[in-house]
Amino acid sequence: MNTIQIPDSSRRWDCLSLGEVMLRLDPGECRIHTTRQFTVWEGGGEYNVARGLRRCFGLRTAIATALAENPVGRLVEDFILQGGVDTSLLKWVPYDGVGRAVRNGLNFTERGFGVRAAAGCSDRGHTAISLVKSGDFDWETIFGPKNGSRWLHTGGIFAALSASTAQVAVEAMDAARKYGTPVSYDLNFRDSLWKAIGGKAKAQEVNREIVRKVDLLLGNEEDFSAMLGVKIKGVTEDFAELPIEGYSEMLREVASLYPNLKLIASTLRSVRSATNNAWGAIALYKDKIVHVPQTDIEIMDRVGGGDSFASGLIYGLLADKGIDWAVRCGVAHGALAMTTPGDTSMATLPEVERIIKGGSARIAR
Repeated sequence: MNTIQIPDSSRRWDCLSLGEVMLRLDPGECRIHTTRQFTVWEGGGEYNVARGLRRCFGLRTAIATALAENPVGRLVEDFILQGGVDTSLLKWVPYDGVGRAVRNGLNFTERGFGVRAAAGCSDRGHTAISLVKSGDFDWETIFGPKNGSRWLHTGGIFAALSASTAQVAVEAMDAARKYGTPVSYDLNFRDSLWKAIGGKAKAQEVNREIVRKVDLLLGNEEDFSAMLGVKIKGVTEDFAELPIEGYSEMLREVASLYPNLKLIASTLRSVRSATNNAWGAIALYKDKIVHVPQTDIEIMDRVGGGDSFASGLIYGLLADKGIDWAVRCGVAHGALAMTTPGDTSMATLPEVERIIKGGSARIAR
């Protein structure tokens, strides 16, 4: 495996994410089907990484996305602006007044508690970003000398939105690679996105081609099997036990299948209950296994934990902190993100550094 070469900071952005940003409606301690009020957040698998890199780690980030031009779209934009993510690559699509042709995505998510698992209900058909096609973004200008990014991040959620979004992801990756921009891709399998268009077989067909253009591949205990067809030996059906030997073997198998990959990382999550998980990570870099053992963590809202792991890991790489520190940073940031509501991180860099050093939750004042 080759080393990831990080471009210098003369480029316009430190990280550019490509993906959908939805409006999340959160019933708090209630259920989606019984609540009478929702708290509203923004979120999206690819966007959350750019948001975390900006708000927690202070980097310059942008989101390439599209929204329908109506008050809901403007609300999502307002959240993005509050998060400090550059919206200059946001495309506005005319709204027909009803949503027959284009609309903005909604994501209803309840957090779960104890034996009641977290649950989500997405309402995201024919959204603005799902309709983008090859040529809609000028990737040559975006990644070329006039602008440029030190990193590109996208993932399997964006690629699953439509046949054209997978093509747009490939187009962006090709331009990024042309200008020496590393590419990360989070497999992020969502059964609800693939089941109507061919299920896991289609997911594997699409993702096996995309992964050939990737430098950093991210996933969790289910993603590598569902999206690439690579099994993890020794795991139970509910992933209650995660044997490190099986994960190490799986990472090496993925590396042999895709020699372009420079770093492969997987979060390790065992679900004791909705509010108590064991959390860690394992990675393969330059043929070396890096393992952060699982520890028990308490969870307020688990959504976005994997995205925050990704942003912490990418920050460590961009900041040239070394692979061991980068993986620990990802684990710490992911754990902290799950202690607050919403998809996006509310953590600070000093908090992340304290967790990396083994700090406790003793009050800081």
